[in-house]
Amino acid sequence: MTTPDIAMKKSRVPADLIEIGAMFGLLVATVSFFTVMAPGFFSPGIFTSMAYQLPELGILTLAMLLPILSGGLNLAVTFTANVAGLVAAWILVQVTGDASAGIIIVAILAALATGALIGAAIGALVAYTGAHPILVSLGFMILLRGAGEWFTRGGDISGMPEFFRFVGHGTLLYVPVPLIIFIAAVALWVLVLHYTRLGFSIYMIGSNAKAALYSGIDVARVQITLYALSGLMSAVAGIVMLSRFNSVRIGHGESYLLIMILACFLAGANPFGGFGRVLPVALGLVSLQVISSGLNLMGVSQHFATATWGIFLILVMVIRAPFQQR
Repeated sequence: MTTPDIAMKKSRVPADLIEIGAMFGLLVATVSFFTVMAPGFFSPGIFTSMAYQLPELGILTLAMLLPILSGGLNLAVTFTANVAGLVAAWILVQVTGDASAGIIIVAILAALATGALIGAAIGALVAYTGAHPILVSLGFMILLRGAGEWFTRGGDISGMPEFFRFVGHGTLLYVPVPLIIFIAAVALWVLVLHYTRLGFSIYMIGSNAKAALYSGIDVARVQITLYALSGLMSAVAGIVMLSRFNSVRIGHGESYLLIMILACFLAGANPFGGFGRVLPVALGLVSLQVISSGLNLMGVSQHFATATWGIFLILVMVIRAPFQQR
């Protein structure tokens, strides 16, 4: 390892720890604030409710994180989740009576494959046409929305098997299954981004795509792979939402789009790519969920809660700015 490599490695560790520490500090501050301001906030019922609400937004945010780290964006994550959920729901409702475990597994695998294929198609267009990821994903967002509304005639598909609803409502060792899925997704993203060649390549492309190409990285293949993974994670969110609400409708979760981007930037992800870590994003998501639940407990309008998230982001950017100056 050369001297510059050693210096770079040494400089990254404190930065990561500072980012994680900052997000953890914000989480502690928000929990403390609402514990004082909202009577009954610090109770098992509130935290159980958050444990069921957080995962769908959290998983969608993880799907958004990979494109952002590469310097791109995937505006189609929510509609990819919807279409993947539609595929699973269509398979499940074809079965009369309660579906067997085999049919449920087939439905889940079909949903995951659908999400991955949609993501790979977005990545291929980004890689081989040179079009901006925002435009490509926007086009797919409109395409998926129109196709989904045509397929459902503007309605929904509901009535999932009882066993399938365990994914969205069940518990394992008193821990909600959706929260377990979210934690597993965070662990997978940590492994992929920080301990694999693919993760290194994603950061390289986000920092400088031309330099990554000249250093021997197959930029096109990496872009297709990362968008396929983004689509795959979107499909996981679609499965969780389908199970939680016992139905799927095109457009569900559409309001999450800006919040996903907010959560990534809140945790220090660079809008131009090349920097961002998974654990700070996860902690930032928890902080946003705490704010939402706390304000709801206080009787504050959800619209004001959304505005508060924006204020929260601006404050964090202002506080962080002096520490980011070279």
